[in-house]
Amino acid sequence: MTQATQAVEVDTRPMASKDRRTLVFWTFDQLEVDMTMELINDHEPTTLRSQFELEKPNLFTWETLESGPEVWRVAVTKLKGKHGVDHCCGACGG
Repeated sequence: MTQATQAVEVDTRPMASKDRRTLVFWTFDQLEVDMTMELINDHEPTTLRSQFELEKPNLFTWETLESGPEVWRVAVTKLKGKHGVDHCCGACGG
């Protein structure tokens, strides 16, 4: 797994498909910087990764831990939080 010191497990397999994305993004947003969320899914989460890249660019790392055929496990580590909330890049002087 990544260098993060703590991991939060999110098993989406028993959930309805429509509820999965909300839980995963909510859980990620609750993570402290350098914490890891271990996502467990019943299919390859390629769409979810694309959504992370679009909505949270440069805020995470994505490491595949297991890739099917029945279980997919991914470690998503939070690199930094929302600008101005728990980090500052220094570009705006704020």
